[in-house]
Amino acid sequence: MRDIVTERLVLRDWRESDLRPWAAINADPQVYEYLGPVWDEAQSAASIARYREAHGRNGFGYLAVELAATGELIGLAGIDPVAPTMPFSGVEIGWRLARSAWGHGYASEAARAVLDHGFAEVGLPEIVAVTLAPNLRSQAVMRRIGMTHAVDLDFDHQPEPDGPVFRHVVYRIIRPTA
Repeated sequence: MRDIVTERLVLRDWRESDLRPWAAINADPQVYEYLGPVWDEAQSAASIARYREAHGRNGFGYLAVELAATGELIGLAGIDPVAPTMPFSGVEIGWRLARSAWGHGYASEAARAVLDHGFAEVGLPEIVAVTLAPNLRSQAVMRRIGMTHAVDLDFDHQPEPDGPVFRHVVYRIIRPTA
């Protein structure tokens, strides 16, 4: 896999040295506000293994995101097939950044690069993004990268039989025509 390089970021394959900073990102309750319970180091290690395996299987996946100037791991960005439990199919874009990386435009920069890769290199006709309805920061990134709200795809999810129901919103973007 070749790196995806932007003005300030490098999106690349995962390294063993990424585990500690990745685990720290996943242990931050603010990062996980809309993602569920925080992860421990073992869960973070397992996620890296899943990302590598998925990339090998699909030819694309979630990549490590580092600052080009320093090499510091600041999170992930990438595309992955929509989970089979979703009420629709396709390929989903996602990102997760360390809190220290918020507010610098890194999520939008990484996501634009991922979209370009998904359309130009992978040849996808469409890419979707999913988040909880209250996650306005992620929805703002979705709009900044040219995605539009696909209201017809929004859905409710109840992870536990007697638990709360969570409203999810879906955004989409169609491959631009040349």
